[in-house]
Amino acid sequence: MLRFLLGMAIGYVLGAKAGTERYEQLRRSYQRVADHPAVQGAAGVVRARVEEAVNGGRHTADAGSNGHAR
Repeated sequence: MLRFLLGMAIGYVLGAKAGTERYEQLRRSYQRVADHPAVQGAAGVVRARVEEAVNGGRHTADAGSNGHAR
């Protein structure tokens, strides 16, 4: 849902003819949301899970290449 809303905002900014004032208003709104502690916390959780999945996938692939049976 957040991606959709962000995409809508970006599309509006790129396609709007409202000018710099509207662009700045949207940019400030986005920055306020992006800097919110709850959003930062959620981003940290997502980042950690992605890193865990990536590192976990490498670990599993490495374990399979060292001759150990699964």
